[in-house]
Amino acid sequence: MLCNIRKWELSDAADLAAALSNKKVQNNLRDGLPYPYTEEDGKEYISAMLSAKEDETFAFAVVADGKVIGSIGCFRQGNIHRQTAELGYYIAEEYWGRGIMTEAVMQICHYVFGRSDILRIYAEPFAHNAASCRVLEKAGFQYEGTLRSNAVKNGEVVDMRMYSLLKTEVLF
Repeated sequence: MLCNIRKWELSDAADLAAALSNKKVQNNLRDGLPYPYTEEDGKEYISAMLSAKEDETFAFAVVADGKVIGSIGCFRQGNIHRQTAELGYYIAEEYWGRGIMTEAVMQICHYVFGRSDILRIYAEPFAHNAASCRVLEKAGFQYEGTLRSNAVKNGEVVDMRMYSLLKTEVLF
């Protein structure tokens, strides 16, 4: 196994800060993260994840080489989308391209589909982030289309791609 996912611990804050204090990582994420990302920022995030409702927020540390190298989570949506969850993830740059995130994505999908009433997990990577799109494809997600001019990141209007995985498509 390349990695495992596990519940967050407050002691993970330093590893989390190390992974997120990298502009290359943050350039592929939504806005709102402080830069540089400090250990205190990590503790606040981890505390929020640990206190979140377990049936709405499925948040895990990605662990490899005996340390936290990233984060992965599925977040239940509301109203008519209440049985749908959005997937988000990242890993430290030095672990890119090793298949680790694909494995983490498969692990969290099995976890969420096996322990909740979630029927669909989707992700919306930036269209220019070919590596993230490939992670989803290798994990069995289906490409549904391009969301044109869907976001503004670093002052640029960018497209995003929509991917999804259905519970019925996962073998348990």
